[in-house]
Amino acid sequence: MNESITITDNRNGESYEIPIVNGGVSASEWAKILPGIWFFDPGFVSTAAAESAITYLDGTAGILRYRGYPIEQLAEKSTYLEVAYLLLRGELPTPSEFEQWRHDVTYHTFIHENVRKRFLDGFHYDAHPMGMLVSAVAALSTFYRDAKDIFDPESRQKQITRLIAKMPTLAAAAHRFSVGMPFVYPDNSLDFPSNFLSMMWKVAEPHYQADPALVRALDLLFILHADHEQNCSTTAMRVVGSSHADPYSACAAACAALYGPRHGGANEAVIRMLTEIGSIENVPAFISEVKAGHGHVMLNGFGHRVYKNYDPRAKIIKKAADDVFAVTGKNPLLDVALKLEEIALSDEYFISRRLYPNVDFYSGLIYQAMGFPLEMFPVLFAIPRTAGWLAHWQEMLDQDSKIARPRQLYIGSEARDYVPMERR
Repeated sequence: MNESITITDNRNGESYEIPIVNGGVSASEWAKILPGIWFFDPGFVSTAAAESAITYLDGTAGILRYRGYPIEQLAEKSTYLEVAYLLLRGELPTPSEFEQWRHDVTYHTFIHENVRKRFLDGFHYDAHPMGMLVSAVAALSTFYRDAKDIFDPESRQKQITRLIAKMPTLAAAAHRFSVGMPFVYPDNSLDFPSNFLSMMWKVAEPHYQADPALVRALDLLFILHADHEQNCSTTAMRVVGSSHADPYSACAAACAALYGPRHGGANEAVIRMLTEIGSIENVPAFISEVKAGHGHVMLNGFGHRVYKNYDPRAKIIKKAADDVFAVTGKNPLLDVALKLEEIALSDEYFISRRLYPNVDFYSGLIYQAMGFPLEMFPVLFAIPRTAGWLAHWQEMLDQDSKIARPRQLYIGSEARDYVPMERR
């Protein structure tokens, strides 16, 4: 079968054949035919801005794979640190490779004392943890001068390790500051998720030991959030990285994108929605309001820009929720969520629009049950997504990608002459 398309320019009747490669057509081929004519695609809905070997996503079939491995298998058998290695290196580590990776990450978890004492302590007492994280990640570039040596393999690997290791430390520090609690240093005897929980919740005990079920649930959520192809924050990472900025600055840009409620605030919106619904009895009326299209009533946690099927991550999280609630007690909003899902999945209005639960529908319930405040939800997203961001940043540099510079369709005024102020 000839993998190509033929287009005809109606202005001159000439036809052109353009090959289809990896499911896409090259814009440069179109530019040869239509010089000075740009594709208009707000939000990059139909535009592939990169070639990537990291994550495969088929939204129609509900498939998600990291480097070819199904997310279901990784969620069941792997750990976040192993998945981070996979995303960054392209292959699962051998036992010796993983032990070295685990050691390197563990012993880079500490942050410079000046970051904590002078930088973080300079924020207002009620600063949002995500705002603090965005700023702190950017500030790291001033502490590691070698970060600008982005084409030096040893330096690049050092920055990658530092960012993955220090992100939980910065995240926990931001939370503790925002609630007026003292900073907790990393405990290098703990694994990655346990160490984060220790820095979050330790009070006066000499050694904090989190419940194994909660540790596993957090690690699972980290795996599911580690990467998701060319989303808003990953695109921000690649766009800023294309200018050859240091990885801390590019990662801060990605964090800033995640700070937006339409991206990193989705699971927070689900919790607020379920809280407003209040009880199972109110679910049918809420569904009716959503279908009426009043605009002020939104069904959060359903539907996705890419998925037109049940988000595979949502299925995994839904199963994991039972293990968490067995320890924490059932989140009172769970019954509301289950009823909402039951009605929506059986209603033709939602079925015809392919509005299925996404990863955010259940993740917020788990985080809330574990004690995380809503303000920490985007921070919890940023910790694992750092691995995906850095994998894409590294891939982009290795591809020698051009600096990002999209075109526009100008819709402003035609040429006009300046009018002196007294004559306006």
